[in-house]
Amino acid sequence: MNKQVDVAVIGAGAAGMMCAAVAGQRNKRVVLIDHAEKLAEKIRISGGGRCNFTNLQTGPGNFLSENPHFCKSALSRYTPQDFLSLMRRYQIGWHEKHKGQLFCDNSAEDIIRMLKAECDSGKVQWQMPSAVTEVVQSDDGFLVKTDRGEIRAASVVIATGGLSIPKIGATDFAHKIARQFGIKVIEPRPALVPLTFDSQAWAPFVPLSGISLEVDIETGEKKSRASFREDLLFTHRGLSGPAVLQISSFWQPGTVIRINLLPELDLAQDLVENKTRIKKNLSNYLSHYLPSRLVDGLLIAHGFAGDARIPDMPDKQLRALGEKINRWELTPSGSEGYRKAEVTRGGIDTRGLSQQSMMVAKVPGLYFIGEAVDVTGWLGGYNFQWAWASGVAAGSAV
Repeated sequence: MNKQVDVAVIGAGAAGMMCAAVAGQRNKRVVLIDHAEKLAEKIRISGGGRCNFTNLQTGPGNFLSENPHFCKSALSRYTPQDFLSLMRRYQIGWHEKHKGQLFCDNSAEDIIRMLKAECDSGKVQWQMPSAVTEVVQSDDGFLVKTDRGEIRAASVVIATGGLSIPKIGATDFAHKIARQFGIKVIEPRPALVPLTFDSQAWAPFVPLSGISLEVDIETGEKKSRASFREDLLFTHRGLSGPAVLQISSFWQPGTVIRINLLPELDLAQDLVENKTRIKKNLSNYLSHYLPSRLVDGLLIAHGFAGDARIPDMPDKQLRALGEKINRWELTPSGSEGYRKAEVTRGGIDTRGLSQQSMMVAKVPGLYFIGEAVDVTGWLGGYNFQWAWASGVAAGSAV
């Protein structure tokens, strides 16, 4: 099969379908190509199957990039309210869960059906499953070689995502195409991912697996410092939960993370000022504030006797305990990797792209959108909003 189109979109995920739909509805001849058999698997599994499809608080400050101003244009031109307008047209119910995070009332399948319907209304041609073997620049655009024939396209949009969750088909296709055309790639690494620790160092905390609580978490210093207040989850191999997923995008290997297990209480001050009135031992007193199993595990791990009576303890020791609870410093050995990472940090260097259209400046007609580029959102629907916004930007320009 050989065909001639205006636009070949490679990758039928969130960004790719949005781009194809917008271009198709502008009367462009569009083909959407994907190597997967099931459509938009990452949308399907997101948000526990209900898809955290955007965040009402979306702004440029919710994204990481070596070129932090790049995302402003696309995000300002396609907002969460714009996506909600689209959902209302399809009568898809949604609700706000936490900190502006919006989820489908029913299922992520509603989003997939909506995007497919939008593509169909733009007469987008579907080619999947189909593997792209090569993209070659030609005099009149590009030649896209696939296992189902060649496609000649005036423009090519790469929307194949990052390296996260390889079991659903993630590959480095976008990075390979970028390097082929001499476009810089910011070193990719897992983001929004659980952090792990040396097994020997973590051994005292393994029994705490399953405990969850709200904490303040931070990493970095001065301008590179990042902090969040979210729920922390202890696991057999380390730490997870929203707090750790958030901080993982900012954490640099070999550096510490700092956790305040009692963000509403200065424990050292509380213990020292009230020690003469406190008649309880350490374990019983702390269990007023923290889960008993966590208290026992932390005291053992940090070398404090749970049965020690607080009035009998020297102030220095109480302050040391307060420091361990309010400013617990740990150095992760790594992360759970792309296997469990929700997104990929890094990717196509946006300094080589147009912020209005997402087109490569030195390769006219070639576009990169979505997770493939070096724009990484916080946890909470921000990455989907970037997919929609960057998809619309490219779809409006091709």
